[in-house]
Amino acid sequence: MEASGYTEEPPPPPALTRFQVSEEFGFLLPDPLTELPAPYGPWMDIAQELPQLITSHQLRSRVHQMPQLSTQHLRGREELHLAHLVLSCITMGYVWQEGEEGTVQVLPRNLAVPYWEVSQALGLPPILSHADLVLANWRRKDPSGPLEIENLDTIITLPGGESLRGFVLVTLLVEKAAVPGIKAIFGALRAILQCDEETLHRALQELAGAIEAMSEALRRMHDYVDPEVFYTVIRIFLSGWKDNPAMPHGLIYEGVSPEPLAFSGGSAAQSTVLHAFDELLGICHREDSAAFLHRMRDYMPLPHRAFVEEIQRAVSLRQHVLSSGDARLRAAFNRCVSALADFRSYHITIVTKYITIAAAKAKAGRAEPSARAGTSAGKPPSALEAKGTGGSHIFSFLKSIRDTTREGMINA
Repeated sequence: MEASGYTEEPPPPPALTRFQVSEEFGFLLPDPLTELPAPYGPWMDIAQELPQLITSHQLRSRVHQMPQLSTQHLRGREELHLAHLVLSCITMGYVWQEGEEGTVQVLPRNLAVPYWEVSQALGLPPILSHADLVLANWRRKDPSGPLEIENLDTIITLPGGESLRGFVLVTLLVEKAAVPGIKAIFGALRAILQCDEETLHRALQELAGAIEAMSEALRRMHDYVDPEVFYTVIRIFLSGWKDNPAMPHGLIYEGVSPEPLAFSGGSAAQSTVLHAFDELLGICHREDSAAFLHRMRDYMPLPHRAFVEEIQRAVSLRQHVLSSGDARLRAAFNRCVSALADFRSYHITIVTKYITIAAAKAKAGRAEPSARAGTSAGKPPSALEAKGTGGSHIFSFLKSIRDTTREGMINA
């Protein structure tokens, strides 16, 4: 992004739609499908009963009886995304049905082969990711009603009841709050190329307002998600088989690879939103954190990854603000950086409540045989007590990216 003598001006930023980003919904899949075509009834039948099948320990036997279906009848990205969500949730239930001490080493061919084919078609890995659980897993109860939590539901669910629903939908509302900021990105880049400081200032104000609204949306997690249920019931189903002591050797996808494959579980670091904002604001994370974040891009839909790379290649907003010497622009830029650091601080608060404190309570519960072991039938998981479901050492990672975000402020 440095100037290199007499080069052509960069082309103006392309339209959002080129990256499958919606003007109304941002990175959310607009109005996802809730039913697959008739040939995929066996998948949908299992997916719609997942919580009961898992808690009654019947899912694995149901999967073994499932026919191996061809993926050739799936048409268009909406059908592919729903198929990926369905197969992802069935896979997580299959692997973790008996908890972290009863995992499997092989995903059977009738599940693994179609799952791999759908994953390849979408450019997504064959594991449940943020793109599945949040971006493609929502529907309106009243189709003409608002995009508010009371009018929303998940399409496919896992054990965890209302807390699981709340976790998905609050995260979805954080994504929705980001939309004005996503739209402001290309507005800001165009304004730099056109030397239009007024429009640039307005775009930065839009971006800061969106990041502040994301923090407000995240606060609703407390209203809808019970920490004990999240930690003892839900979290294991978001966990992957990379950097996870419960599955140190990964998972063999039968009919796909004779060698085990390792994939990270779901993580907020898979959200394209924060990667896009980091790139626009020129936030430089430390080497280990940056490496983890970069790896998480492999868990984004391909067009969203391309969106982040487009911003990375664009003219430098930070350099422009620095060289302009405009105090108003600098203040607007710093408001964006400050809002992003505050969002990351608040994320640490949430993680403390839902993982650290909940883990300590679960540990105490394990130490007392008479204590109730969470709300699940099995034992609360312990393999990821100090790690995120994506496999990062959660506190050192979150504090590192929060601190490097703060360092992105431009001093007067």
